Amino acid sequence: MQEGNEEPFNIRLHLAKDILTIQEQDVICVSGEPFYSSERTVTIRRQTIGGFGLSIKGGAEHKIPVVISKISKEQKAELSGLLFIGDGILQINGINVRSYRHEEVVQVLRNAGEEVTLTVSFLKKTPAFLKLPLCEDCTCENPLIHPGIRSKYIITITDTLSCSSWPTSPGLRWEKRWVDLRLIPLLHSRLSQYIPGSDVSRKNAFQVIAVDGVCSGVIQFPTAEECLDWLQAIASNISSLTKHNQEIGLGIIYMGWVDEKEQDSVQDRMYSPKFLALRGSSLFKFSAPPVTTWDWTRAEKSFTVYEIMCKILKDSDLLDKRKHCFSVQTESGEDMFFSVELECELLIWEKAFQMATFLEVERIQCKTYACIMESHLMGLTIDFGMGFVCFDAASKAVLWRYKFSQLKGSSDDGKSKIKFLFQNQDSKSIEAKELEFSNLFAVLHCIHAFFAAKVACLDPMFVESQGTATTTGIASLSSLSCNSQTPKLKYAT
Repeated sequence: MQEGNEEPFNIRLHLAKDILTIQEQDVICVSGEPFYSSERTVTIRRQTIGGFGLSIKGGAEHKIPVVISKISKEQKAELSGLLFIGDGILQINGINVRSYRHEEVVQVLRNAGEEVTLTVSFLKKTPAFLKLPLCEDCTCENPLIHPGIRSKYIITITDTLSCSSWPTSPGLRWEKRWVDLRLIPLLHSRLSQYIPGSDVSRKNAFQVIAVDGVCSGVIQFPTAEECLDWLQAIASNISSLTKHNQEIGLGIIYMGWVDEKEQDSVQDRMYSPKFLALRGSSLFKFSAPPVTTWDWTRAEKSFTVYEIMCKILKDSDLLDKRKHCFSVQTESGEDMFFSVELECELLIWEKAFQMATFLEVERIQCKTYACIMESHLMGLTIDFGMGFVCFDAASKAVLWRYKFSQLKGSSDDGKSKIKFLFQNQDSKSIEAKELEFSNLFAVLHCIHAFFAAKVACLDPMFVESQGTATTTGIASLSSLSCNSQTPKLKYAT
């Protein structure tokens, strides 16, 4: 893991259903109740074979004290029970060596005599480039690991990672343990593989940011496969928590984090995190997840779902290096661009938007827009059952009507006019009707929504799923997930 400009250091992850625990190693003094001590002093004697029985890495040239990197079995350092891999050597026989280079410390140890007194302190954030082993060959099974965890993520360690013998004195006992560094509650947390605000993806790394702003730091993995597996597992747990907390009575179909491309982006801030929610007839855009009823009234923007258009961007349509993107064109014709972290999240969003639009079209059945035809004020009704109905605004007299199946083509000028091409049922001839609207894009999107709903009715699987949604008051998207398994409990180091 990396925090800010610090060197990366080794951590352990534990993923539960509702929380991600980040752990670091520390050496704890155990005397009844455990407590933490910053420094330890131990005296060991040099052996004829093997010397003090330890190896060191690091030094001032690496901007850290010299660190114990290996402790030989059955040698004095190991038998003392007071020295651990990862201990930084602060003093040797009273000589302060914190700022010594590696070779200088080696020389001091060589000249230390047959007995040496070391003052050490465990470096919890030892730079990962030192490649220190994470445990000292412990093979006991960890009873805390959930039996459903996949074996490749199990690192067989006990609560006490050091297998060293205890010192002969009945005084203090020391253990190297994994201790909690940070707890990230997963409800409404967001994931990010990208450098904040940019389209640059980190290599085999991501961050987890809690709803209160607490950040995991950059979590790096050895391989892309491990990174993706953990990303999907955490995303799956977040999704499960979100679904669990969606109140049926509110009619929420979708809630989740996205990154929105800034319209007038400066070089260092191309994207900003936003929280989208599909509820009832509306798409809401928030800067933070809505928790209270009052929060729903404070959305940055809201749109009627059947008057906006959602488009999943193909690779050839992407605006930059960001993947898994979609656009939303509003009723005014404005285009908004969003990205999500995973392809499965894109699929979930697409299906949720389709469901929300279908349910709303099914609910309202028809929508009427004011328009002008041949300089006369008219009304155009888009009716789910009948199709298109045009009537005089003053007398309400119907001038013409066509079924959806009779629409053979259409075009618009991008400003206000739509030209419809309908086929006469009797003569089979094409009849053109040109109407002018003050809200062109809203009308176009509404027509598209009604057509999509008609097509969806021909899909048995969709009809079955929307039937469930109607009876429960919320769309059934449980089959869509970044991982079909139940929420995961995982360990990895």
